[in-house]
Amino acid sequence: MGVPKRFVAGVGRVLVTVLALTLPVAASAATTPAAIRDGEFVTSDGAHIHYLQAGTRDTEPALVLIPGWTLTTTLWRGQLDTFSSSRRVIAVDSRSQGASSLMQTGNTPERRAQDLHELLVQLQVKRFVIVGWSQGAQDVAAYILQFGTADLAGIAFVDSPVLAGPVELDLHKEFSRQIITGLGVYAAHPADYAERMVRSIFKREHPDLDIGAVIASAQRTPSSIGTAMLVADIFGADRRPALQKVDKPTLVIASAESPLLDVQKEMAASIRGATWVVVPGAGHAVFVDDPATFNHALEALLRRGR
Repeated sequence: MGVPKRFVAGVGRVLVTVLALTLPVAASAATTPAAIRDGEFVTSDGAHIHYLQAGTRDTEPALVLIPGWTLTTTLWRGQLDTFSSSRRVIAVDSRSQGASSLMQTGNTPERRAQDLHELLVQLQVKRFVIVGWSQGAQDVAAYILQFGTADLAGIAFVDSPVLAGPVELDLHKEFSRQIITGLGVYAAHPADYAERMVRSIFKREHPDLDIGAVIASAQRTPSSIGTAMLVADIFGADRRPALQKVDKPTLVIASAESPLLDVQKEMAASIRGATWVVVPGAGHAVFVDDPATFNHALEALLRRGR
């Protein structure tokens, strides 16, 4: 028995991260990219966190990239290549994802925010622009609630609003119903679910994309851990108060196909001075389907965050 597409489409649009293409977006960023280097860090609770970094310049704020549900830091390779000529770029494998430890505890935005803080202290990153896509948007909100904005030069929320926790059941009933219904399907057919999820987030063909590797990465996270992550991300806590603390340049960028497009637009309007960008003709993986538009918007945010 296969997984019905309707169960995975909503999750795929809001909660996953995929491989970004390596495309320059402006003359200022179109120089030779720096070499990408692997690193590993051990958190205070024993999780081994894998990350990639490129670039060494400390004259500009670093760029920190957070992936979405069940997927990996290699998905940000395009941004590592594109932006590392002018700044330090760090992409993190969240715990229980990619090449990081599979952990039975701490699979929440709050603990992932702590992991990120500990990593950046270790790497001596003092000022940075933080980018969270899908699940990563919840991690960004959790980071702001715990650590404030003093070290931030800019913030980007990519194709996901900051969610309302248990209140989601009342605010967005159909979305919540799809998520909850899909959990049973995910538990019963995790491999099929992961494959359909990954394929659902594209609107365009990408012949150079290694879909098999993206699917394999999603399948590495056990469904028991993935389910716990999903529930904590969406229903675990109301993280919208973080938005009232935002006092740095902010980008909210969304696919025109997003089922929560209006919610993201309202979120952008609630953040003073936020830039709101809608990407037509792109799926949830906006930086794959339209990398030029995505990277141009991100570069503009980086200029504002100097």
